[in-house]
Amino acid sequence: QVQLIESGGGLVQAGGSLRLSCAASGRIFSSYIMGWFRQAPGKEREFVARISRSGGTIYYADSVKGRFTISRDNAKNTVALQMNSLKPEDTAVYYCAAGLVPTNEARRYTYWGQGTQVNVSS
Repeated sequence: QVQLIESGGGLVQAGGSLRLSCAASGRIFSSYIMGWFRQAPGKEREFVARISRSGGTIYYADSVKGRFTISRDNAKNTVALQMNSLKPEDTAVYYCAAGLVPTNEARRYTYWGQGTQVNVSS
């Protein structure tokens, strides 16, 4: 089992920044691919970013590329999402997830956090 707890969400004006963190406990953190997903009201959960076990391979959704940065610290069992130049359309509940398959598909991730709300005002 892996337990994931997100933090760092909140309300920010457009153009501002937030840093989300996800703390993991349980099985060996470095064994898992870590991803960030988000879900806006009335929409499906969508891929935001993922990072490989070592941190050497990273993918972003086109909508966040150049604005968001994913990183991980295997010594501290954490993964972070630095979000800059935020837009109102970034408003959503953000989830971190852990899985064994390098994929952008949410259904392939095994463990999920409870989510943290991000609201971007215009």
